[in-house]
Amino acid sequence: MQTKKRRKIYGIILLGVLLFLLSFLFLMPIIWVIGSSFKSAGELFSWPPSLFGRSPSLDNYVKALEEGDFNKYFLNTVFVSIVATVLTVIVNVMSGYAFAKYRFKGQTILFGIVLATLMVPLEVIMIPIFKVIVATNLYNNLWGLIIPAVASPTAVFLVKQYYVGIPDAYMEAARIDGASERNIFLRIMLPLAKPVISVLCIFSFMWRWNDYLWPKLVINSKTKYTIQLALANFSGEYSVDWNSLLAMSVISMIPVILVFVSLQKYIIGGMTAGGIKG
Repeated sequence: MQTKKRRKIYGIILLGVLLFLLSFLFLMPIIWVIGSSFKSAGELFSWPPSLFGRSPSLDNYVKALEEGDFNKYFLNTVFVSIVATVLTVIVNVMSGYAFAKYRFKGQTILFGIVLATLMVPLEVIMIPIFKVIVATNLYNNLWGLIIPAVASPTAVFLVKQYYVGIPDAYMEAARIDGASERNIFLRIMLPLAKPVISVLCIFSFMWRWNDYLWPKLVINSKTKYTIQLALANFSGEYSVDWNSLLAMSVISMIPVILVFVSLQKYIIGGMTAGGIKG
């Protein structure tokens, strides 16, 4: 009996050590970026290397914010990411809900077409989308970054599959009580979808926040740059301002981390919510 207990304890300790080592392995590049953002230019490539340097300071952050006009790029990216995420959730939650809970003519074919678009790479449809953006006067406009990203076949599929797992009994009971279809969706079915909505918020926010290729095509004016375009500007033809680049990279991580931390409880709750059977 004692031997089994010891083996179990040793197993837990070994697992803990392995998890710690793996966590350290994955987090080390991020830790190194954060530490290097406080170093001076001379210390950045010094040997032997140190995590924070001999005299850590905020000079890199001050320089990037003042000289790099990073505040404007940050606000542009916040606007694009938040508005695109809100619209993405509204459009795709309603679409997925309709596919899951209503029956209409051509439903299967239409949903098949939506799924088929998942197999089409962005590079294939980039030119037609760009022509539409130019034709609708959205070129060099932040809305040109938002509108094409709103309808997402991946999001429709996720929402549809989630709502399929929720019993129709909720809707039938509400109809018996005289609730309208709008109230059934807003007051009953929408709150039940918090886990999948949280996933959509995280994915959409991260996609828009980290997007580089599409803003590079659509945005021409420097005053409308997003963070990723601004970070690319720190790389010149012959030199790279590594100190400012690292400092702004650290700042650009913060919103994504905050969004994930604030919504992760709903994602964990979705593991049990998804077990409901109709």
